[in-house]
Amino acid sequence: MMLAVVLVTIVGPAAAKVYSQCQLATLLRNNGITSNINDWVCLIISESSGNTTAKGGPNSNGSYDYGLFQVNSRYWCGTSGPGGDCNVACSKLLDENVADDIACAKKIYARHGFSAWYGWKNKCKNPPAVTPC
Repeated sequence: MMLAVVLVTIVGPAAAKVYSQCQLATLLRNNGITSNINDWVCLIISESSGNTTAKGGPNSNGSYDYGLFQVNSRYWCGTSGPGGDCNVACSKLLDENVADDIACAKKIYARHGFSAWYGWKNKCKNPPAVTPC
């Protein structure tokens, strides 16, 4: 038992992956997002700074926001296992496997467009072009 505690302390939580704009553009394209790349990259940078382990909150309603897209726990993901409209555990949105993050973001976008994200509304209505990679 003590060894496990020591190992967790030494190793710590999984390291964050922080994506550059070019890496994000490639990641999005590889996961089926081929249009509005500038908007998507700006959204991710404004919401999480490209950090896969970003967690925001608590919000005024007690919810939290998770991962690259800052997916909200009140509506989209479950805090104690798969749940929300994306049927995903919020904790799964904090790892380096971003396929589930992107799938959930696509669902949010299909329902609400980019205006679902305050970061996009506040900073990305006329997003800068992603530098050629």
